[in-house]
Amino acid sequence: MTPRSAGTSAHGAELKRCGMARACLQAVKYLMFAFNLLFWLGGCGVLGVGIWLAATQGSFATLSSSFPSLSAANLLIITGAFVMAIGFVGCLGAIKENKCLLLTFFLLLLLVFLLEATIAILFFAYTDKIDRYAQQDLKKGLHLYGTQGNVGLTNAWSIIQTDFRCCGVSNYTDWFEVYNATRVPDSCCLEFSESCGLHAPGTWWKAPCYETVKVWLQENLLAVGIFGLCTALVQILGLTFAMTMYCQVVKADTYCA
Repeated sequence: MTPRSAGTSAHGAELKRCGMARACLQAVKYLMFAFNLLFWLGGCGVLGVGIWLAATQGSFATLSSSFPSLSAANLLIITGAFVMAIGFVGCLGAIKENKCLLLTFFLLLLLVFLLEATIAILFFAYTDKIDRYAQQDLKKGLHLYGTQGNVGLTNAWSIIQTDFRCCGVSNYTDWFEVYNATRVPDSCCLEFSESCGLHAPGTWWKAPCYETVKVWLQENLLAVGIFGLCTALVQILGLTFAMTMYCQVVKADTYCA
């Protein structure tokens, strides 16, 4: 084989490797773009629901006195905006085949995944302490019921007690400390009527709201678990796409330089 033919053969092999690398990159590129487009659209949906809740249900706030901004609307708005930002970075990184953007997407998604895992572990490790703190905080919040500037908290307690047929955090007597009298809100009544909370205890719901809601969550634990598992799988899929495409970009740059 002459030096010229050997060089031509080597050049042909390099072109073949470059073509294969580019073909693989294109396949991963469009898959990652489609994934991140769905990711971004999901973020838009969550953000939209959050804005809708804030606009139409703005008077429904958190039950916590320590975290007054921790409402469903605010959580959805923050989550939606963050998901949209991550999805946008992923889409841009995929289309531009930009290693910096791909790495940024990977690190952001990894950070979110690790943060969620840490919160889940801490929640199960300190369940008893969280239970005690939550009940104390909710009881503290009862004293804001019906006061000026706390319409959201008032509405939230009214809806919880009416829908779950319960009264107070751990007992209907929690309200006695709030009113300094043998009295509960009208939403605690078995049959609602004006000032029915002033009637005898026999006309009120007896179930504690904290335990009632907790039991309801435990009964729906399967749905919560499936949602959490699906969320984790989507994030792992996103991490896999990002790392695969990053490697394909590096490979294409090496073979096609």
